[in-house]
Amino acid sequence: MATEHLPPLDLAFWRIESASHPMHLGALGVFEAAGPDAAARAASLIAQRCAAVPRLRRRIHDVLLPVGAAAWSPARDFDPARHVFLVRHGRTDPHRAAGPLMARPLERGLPPWEAHVLAGPDPGTFAVLFKFHHALSDGLGVLALAAGLFDEGAGVRGSARPAPPIPRRSTGPGSCSGSAAALRRLPGMLAARVQDVGQALEIGAAVARSGLPFGVPDGLSADSGRTDGTRALAGVALDLDEVNLIRKAAGGTVNDVLIALVAGALRRWLAGRGETVGGGPGPRALIPVSRRRSRGGSGAAGSGAGNRLSGYLLRLPVAESEPLRRLDAVRAGMDRNKEAGPARGAGAVALLADHVHPLGHRLGGPLLAQAARLLFDILVTSVPLPGLAFSLGGSRVREIYPLAPLARGHSLAVAVSSYRGTVHYGLVADAAAVPDLDALARALRTELEELVREVS
Repeated sequence: MATEHLPPLDLAFWRIESASHPMHLGALGVFEAAGPDAAARAASLIAQRCAAVPRLRRRIHDVLLPVGAAAWSPARDFDPARHVFLVRHGRTDPHRAAGPLMARPLERGLPPWEAHVLAGPDPGTFAVLFKFHHALSDGLGVLALAAGLFDEGAGVRGSARPAPPIPRRSTGPGSCSGSAAALRRLPGMLAARVQDVGQALEIGAAVARSGLPFGVPDGLSADSGRTDGTRALAGVALDLDEVNLIRKAAGGTVNDVLIALVAGALRRWLAGRGETVGGGPGPRALIPVSRRRSRGGSGAAGSGAGNRLSGYLLRLPVAESEPLRRLDAVRAGMDRNKEAGPARGAGAVALLADHVHPLGHRLGGPLLAQAARLLFDILVTSVPLPGLAFSLGGSRVREIYPLAPLARGHSLAVAVSSYRGTVHYGLVADAAAVPDLDALARALRTELEELVREVS
């Protein structure tokens, strides 16, 4: 089997991880139990089905060349029991049970994913916490992988297959045709390299212009004196019809409304903590943008292999007191980002990974991780889900809360998905820095209610 090296961005995510800041994505699914043993049956099914998803049986290991690189290889001793766990707990809110599990890094010698089936005191429901390392894929990619674990996954399981390796042409001294072909390609390669360097410099300059996080509210930063590596999770489910009502009345996109809800909720939450919310430029939100192309007719977006990400950088208008004006400011900012495109501006910092040698990722990963706070203040990411309903052993998914990794120096990350007519916000916070995460979840609901009143 040909060696499949990690692409630059995947390698970057692998290298910047630390014990207190694991780099895995998550999703917490809440299920309606189809029988008294539904949770145990779900765990058994996941353990059986994961063996049929090739990328879930592969681990990451270092390679000699190029120096600093890493590659995928089959885990020949793959054991589902080391990835799928049945957890019985006594909490009524599965987010509380999932928080400590989300804080634990994935074991790096194993295929980088886990599934924790959470059986609580209510026999009518159970939850599953999925954890996938960001090096494995981005949000859309891990969705394609996870689909193979559900009852409905048989038709999309093929999307998790790795891309075939690019064949290498011989360019040794004995291959005249290879040398001639290389010479013919040289002008185009040089032009592409010049263009890449120019784009890298442009993005770097935009990052520098974005400035240091002066004036960022204390609630959005996590200094060393207030963090302990634990995680708190919270979720809130909102009516998608109400979001669409606001969009139709005020203009823009659904995503504009979802981001504006975060801005308004942050304003309410910070004010409730006694923090000043006026006068400053507002925290910088990194809005990841998928560079995947939708596969026509399949309902899945691209391959499950690797990260295909760029991003937008947006100042959240938390100083604006009027909800509709906050929405207008978000819409205007997102329109400017879209006009520039996902390959330009400070938010496209992920694209810089392509211009770094693997050794640079290995040596500079810890430094880059510590610099995250200089690049943005909060992550707000959206992961679209297909329209079909998911189930495990006949137990239907009722809610799906996406969960984003928490960068060093940050206390809060927000992820959002729409599933079956409901918008689900998943909040991940440093438990020591944000002891009142549930208050932020309530503020999201309050902000939606206020916007609905404004447009009704």
